[in-house]
Amino acid sequence: MFSLNSNYLKLKAGYLFPEIARRVQEFITTNPSQADHLIRCGIGDVTEPLPLAVREAMHVAVDEMGSRSTFRGYGPEQGYDFLRRAIQQSEYAARGIPIAEDEIFISDGSKCDGGNILDILGAHPSVALMDPVYPVYVDTNVMAGHTGNAREDGSYEGIVYLECTPENHFIPSLPQRRVDLIYLCYPNNPTGAVASHQALRAWVQYAREHQALLLFDAAYEAYIQDKTLPHSIYEIPGARQCAIEFRSFSKKAGFTGVRCAFTIIPKELLALSATGEKKPLHALWHRRFTTKFNGVSYITQRGAAAIYTPEGAAQVQALLDHYIGNAAILREAVIAAGLTVYGGVHAPYLWVKSPQGETSWQTFDRFLHDYRIVITPGSGFGRAGEGYFRISAFNSRENILEVVKRLSSC
Repeated sequence: MFSLNSNYLKLKAGYLFPEIARRVQEFITTNPSQADHLIRCGIGDVTEPLPLAVREAMHVAVDEMGSRSTFRGYGPEQGYDFLRRAIQQSEYAARGIPIAEDEIFISDGSKCDGGNILDILGAHPSVALMDPVYPVYVDTNVMAGHTGNAREDGSYEGIVYLECTPENHFIPSLPQRRVDLIYLCYPNNPTGAVASHQALRAWVQYAREHQALLLFDAAYEAYIQDKTLPHSIYEIPGARQCAIEFRSFSKKAGFTGVRCAFTIIPKELLALSATGEKKPLHALWHRRFTTKFNGVSYITQRGAAAIYTPEGAAQVQALLDHYIGNAAILREAVIAAGLTVYGGVHAPYLWVKSPQGETSWQTFDRFLHDYRIVITPGSGFGRAGEGYFRISAFNSRENILEVVKRLSSC
């Protein structure tokens, strides 16, 4: 009989967000009259409409698909030139960062790329992860066979966990031993923390000294308010030799349901083959891309390119201002409720300390049942997340103000 990938059997019973959905549905089934009163501040999904410039560009692209002379079938797997050029000029050249157009790979999500990148890496790398951490980093490594079994506390054998706490400002210490892969995310999900140039320089130096690979998730870089903070790992000298960067349009421009992102792989980024030769990862990722992916739709890429027009950029900024404004309002309300809060300044997430004596899931259940507010329990992000919860600022202003009102009764 055919066999299955036994690594999947190591996964914990439920991925964090499906478990949240299960508990919410259970609550709704028991309390159907309360369904319309729930305010969802758990999953980081956007709520506001796509920018007008994006919608108009997509409408034009749809019309193009209706004429034989402008119809497009299969496009370039790596992405259309017009979008890669806009990204290169606006995201990198404008900041003085040397990224070439053909080092940009357009995809349907940084979540997908973050998991798929493991296809071109060695079979048994040692992996270091921030803790708390976006669960996808952990689970995709479990699926790929890079870990041992799950422990009772939910952590996995074989993973080096880099604890992030208020004491270290959620910037973990360098690993005490050599590792091959290091996942970093700034601005951070879930803590909302940011990293300075100095902090990232230490990681780049470590990676180069130990021939490790940094997998840098910059999905929330557009929310950075302080102009002195880095938006890209490639602002750090030497990062092109040791880092891959993942970017997304999901939280920047409301593309969670449209699906468009990009990954940067510099040509000078090298890895060892089984025979000890140094080979460029760029060529391998390109080969993987063209074999397993047919590219993001032309209509979607036209919409993404509109983000970089003057009109689109202004409309995207209005979206960012809306969500970061929500975060500021929530932050004040959480502090007024007597809770300790981190984040919410350079990221659309607030990382909040649970009331003394409560576990993360107990706080989740209390917020759901007593306040009709859906939050994300911190323990779902790892062992170091226990005793915290995350509040997402992705919502309408009306809902955020209602959350404030409900929190005032905490």
